[in-house]
Amino acid sequence: MSMLTPPGMGGKYRVTGAAYPRMSRPRRRRKVVFALLGSVLALALLGYGAVQLIDVFRGGGDKRNAAAGKPCPSASPGSGKKAGAAKPASAPNADATPSASPAAALPQPGQITVNVYNATPRAGLAKAVGDELRKRGFVVGHVGNAPAGFDKKVPGSGILLGSPTTDKAAYSVLATQLDGLTQQTDTREGADIDLILGDSFKELKPKADADKALTILANPVPTPASTC
Repeated sequence: MSMLTPPGMGGKYRVTGAAYPRMSRPRRRRKVVFALLGSVLALALLGYGAVQLIDVFRGGGDKRNAAAGKPCPSASPGSGKKAGAAKPASAPNADATPSASPAAALPQPGQITVNVYNATPRAGLAKAVGDELRKRGFVVGHVGNAPAGFDKKVPGSGILLGSPTTDKAAYSVLATQLDGLTQQTDTREGADIDLILGDSFKELKPKADADKALTILANPVPTPASTC
């Protein structure tokens, strides 16, 4: 009887030979591990791709260009040129009319006629303001008490009253002399403007401040070019 045969067993149960049966290590666990790693890698790639697509549709590339302070390149469809390529400078057009500068379109105080009316109980206010506006270069017309429709009925600093066709720039120039004005129109046909002084009016701006405001109005600071 062989040493491999358990006691009490013989016959057909007898084990012969000196070699033990060898069990091979199952390979299924290794395949499962590789499959899990591959799935994790595939999901990571899909997630990264999804983030990139969302960034594109939300304009993420434009935000990065804006953060870098660079304008977004653009190219006309079918031009066959790379985006952002510099165009050759065209020759100036001799027939082109230069656009008017803000200073050229702004009327000077001497071109504005102002009628000064007092809607407050303060005596002599219209004359004092009219004299000061005249010193500052404005043309002063009528001076006196406000019409009955406005007398003691202007709670603010004052009202600028003019024709619907009056140059809006004239209102802006006059508004540099005092704050808190409102604007109204009536049926007049002339270009003169009524300055009706209200209860909140104290005095005109100091001339230095008014001149500074007028300079800024005539030469506005250009708005920086926006980046995309």
